[in-house]
Amino acid sequence: MESSSPSFWQDQDRAQLVMRRLSDLKGQVDGWRAVERKVGDLLNLADLSAEEGESSLQDDIAAEAEKLQAEFDNMEVELMLGGEYEKGNAFLAVHAGAGGTEAQDWAQMLLRMYLRWAERRGYKAEVVDSSPGEEAGVKSALIKVDGLYAYGYLKAERGVHRLVRLSPFDGSHSRHTSFALVEVMPEVDRDVDIQINPDDLRIDLFRASGHGGQSVQKTSSAVRITHIPTGIVAACQNERSQYQNKEIAMKVLRARLLELELEKRAAEQAKLKGEHVAAGWGNQIRSYVLHPYKMVKDHRTEHETSNPNAVLDGDLDDFIYAYLKHSIGKK
Repeated sequence: MESSSPSFWQDQDRAQLVMRRLSDLKGQVDGWRAVERKVGDLLNLADLSAEEGESSLQDDIAAEAEKLQAEFDNMEVELMLGGEYEKGNAFLAVHAGAGGTEAQDWAQMLLRMYLRWAERRGYKAEVVDSSPGEEAGVKSALIKVDGLYAYGYLKAERGVHRLVRLSPFDGSHSRHTSFALVEVMPEVDRDVDIQINPDDLRIDLFRASGHGGQSVQKTSSAVRITHIPTGIVAACQNERSQYQNKEIAMKVLRARLLELELEKRAAEQAKLKGEHVAAGWGNQIRSYVLHPYKMVKDHRTEHETSNPNAVLDGDLDDFIYAYLKHSIGKK
């Protein structure tokens, strides 16, 4: 076994990657074995119930079978996530579209939705950077989501999201349509071949600010890094120290550069296949309608629900699963 070799820990970065991979594989095997044991226990209970005529157990057995089915479906979906970065962590950015306060409030609603989704799945999620709106909401925000398959799941969310509702900011309560763009990028390990020339970087330091523009720190600890050749900007103001903020901002920059490269590859493959490649602010991927009726519909898969409140509270898995299955079908 490689990890038992005396020279294994000489390369600390590689050793940590191998151990993380080993831990992930062990977690998968343990998960399937646990489901196998639960199925066996449930079958034994069903047999016992049938032999003794215990009809009172039928409801309990049915409820447990439903839970097992949901657990199995979740693990089955994870088998679809075999891409190079899909098992890893993710950065997710939300950008308000045109429309001022309406769009900025919508971006804030989406930000909350993804934070709630991460919480439901037991993932760690934190806001790395945000730009508050003038009156409400956010102009843009970036969160880091740590958890197994975080990127694999969240990549289903990239694209334009459309909201239709009665405006809470309009005295006449007229109906408004708002748009927000969601970007999703994989966190990049240091051994991934992303070349960054230090001479291509402009690093600016500034004071972190809270909502409303108030200063929350007396020192300029927040960091903004601009990659001059591409114009890509990465910033972080969440951590206390300038060093920590710079480290995270560099991670975000590497993730954005990798995503740019992946998009180029996908566009080239699509061009060879004669497929249409939608621009970032092109057609919306999903509509959230709160008035005159209630519905959330994904325009890629046609999956929909009449319970937008649940979706906006983080109940996204059905939409994500539908997208992943749809993507497998297209391949």
